[in-house]
Amino acid sequence: MNPRQQAGKMDKEITKRLQLDYLLHLPAGYGESDHKWPLILFLHGRGERGSDLNLLKKYGIPKLVEEQDDFPFITVSPQCPDTTLWSQENELLHALLDDIIANYAVDENRIYVTGISMGGFGTWNVAAANPGRFAAIAPISSTGPTDKLHLLKDVPVWVSHGGKDTTVPVEQAEALIEAHRAVGGNPKLTIYPEGGHADLVCAFTEMELYEWFLKHSLAK
Repeated sequence: MNPRQQAGKMDKEITKRLQLDYLLHLPAGYGESDHKWPLILFLHGRGERGSDLNLLKKYGIPKLVEEQDDFPFITVSPQCPDTTLWSQENELLHALLDDIIANYAVDENRIYVTGISMGGFGTWNVAAANPGRFAAIAPISSTGPTDKLHLLKDVPVWVSHGGKDTTVPVEQAEALIEAHRAVGGNPKLTIYPEGGHADLVCAFTEMELYEWFLKHSLAK
């Protein structure tokens, strides 16, 4: 009798093209020595998706580095295509980081990621996809994937949220913080009592965030 099923195996190599537009900032003094620089990956919110990089300069790190001459980080601010979300583009974002590291003087022990709203959710996700890559993360005005928090128990986290956020209620951020603590994390939470969802762009202008980043490194 002929068998109803037979064994088979597929072995096929697939080439995939990844494309992503971004803004890049290099610190003053870059290239004058062999110094390696810390890097921040900034992820914008839903409203700045598309193909116009100038939209990214409205707030956050792209706005900050336009106005401040001495910002001591390499910053990479990609623009999400309008057909997708940051939380669905982990492969794309890590490929971007790989490309930046290959071409610029990046201190791989001091790579950080932050973002707001959609970018905050993307911050949680891109870190969970490769938790050993980031020295610290700072999600703002967002929630995150509770099923992946155990992957981030050893990653320093600073969450910022508005107490009057009606898009992502602050209770969701508080619950996420508790869930992260429950799996062994030690996150920091800052609530702006009068802040709404979009109001938290102010968090990017506070130098305490960047001082906090620099306190964390993957180097032992």
